[in-house]
Amino acid sequence: MKESTIIRRALAGQFVLIAEVGVNYYDIARERGISPMEAAKLMVREARDAGIHAVKFQTYKAGTLAAKQSPYYWDITEEPTRSQYELFQKFDSFGEAEYRALAAYCETLGIEFCSTPFDFASADYLYDLMGVYKISSSDLSNLPFIAHQAKKGKPILLSIGASDAEEIDRAVETIRRYNEQPLCLLHCVLEYPTPYAHANLQKIASLRARYPDLLIGYSDHTKPDAYFDVIKTAHLLGATIVEKHFTLDKTLKGNDHYHAMDPDDARGILAGVAFVDQLRGDGALRCLESERTARQNARRSIVTTAEIPAGTVLTEAMLTFKRPGTGISPSELGRVVGRRAARDLAEDTILTEEMLRD
Repeated sequence: MKESTIIRRALAGQFVLIAEVGVNYYDIARERGISPMEAAKLMVREARDAGIHAVKFQTYKAGTLAAKQSPYYWDITEEPTRSQYELFQKFDSFGEAEYRALAAYCETLGIEFCSTPFDFASADYLYDLMGVYKISSSDLSNLPFIAHQAKKGKPILLSIGASDAEEIDRAVETIRRYNEQPLCLLHCVLEYPTPYAHANLQKIASLRARYPDLLIGYSDHTKPDAYFDVIKTAHLLGATIVEKHFTLDKTLKGNDHYHAMDPDDARGILAGVAFVDQLRGDGALRCLESERTARQNARRSIVTTAEIPAGTVLTEAMLTFKRPGTGISPSELGRVVGRRAARDLAEDTILTEEMLRD
């Protein structure tokens, strides 16, 4: 089975960033006067150079995806097309040959290729090209199609936008009926772009609690924020895999450019997540090696409050607690009181074990 970098990293607890190229390469091609294939490969290279772990396309034909009267559900000030069928028809010229070429190109560059299939035919021919299947939120209730992909025995990324718990349960049960490979649920909001107030990132924590045996991720449709707090917060809440639309020009009108990250955003996201992971540490309840000197000098020891002749029985009134912590700890006071001074002790002496006898 083709190995998936996405799954390997996620199972190891390592952050994964997927560039959702989708069909944005058509607009890049038009803007730059190059072919769609040249634009798609350019976007793959830019994603790889930015440190992104995987690129994801969308494989569909307008005629098998949407009825001709299907209404729009996006911001028409950014994408003026008012029919899903008309929009998808603009971006469906690629077929099996083109995706095979893209998968081979990704392999030469060392970046993982995947594409979301939107029909049975593409799910079949993409099998050999990918290490993981991605199922769109739009197909969450399309249980026959989910079952078809689950039976192929690959890991699955399942977006769960615009769904409730019972629908998610049914989709997961359908997958698990045929497939025990790693499964990741991707929280997302089907609002393009998603207002920050609607991001509902706490849902990531809810998914972790409800599905403790599954990987949890986030498919983001918010506009990139200045400090990438959306993605960093999603990661802190438990999203190991993050998918975000990708473009080379966020000013382009239409489709998925206006809420996408560009290569500089991707670099910022990866750097921000790396810093967050550095801050998180491993969570172990232990003293760090780097703390040991401070620990010894900032903690306290049992110290005499007056001169104590040899043989004197020590009482609490003769003792106090002062820095540094190089002597007997105050936590051992109970076994110090009642013992005798083994020698004359000056005032302000830090007690050590050899200064005492029974």
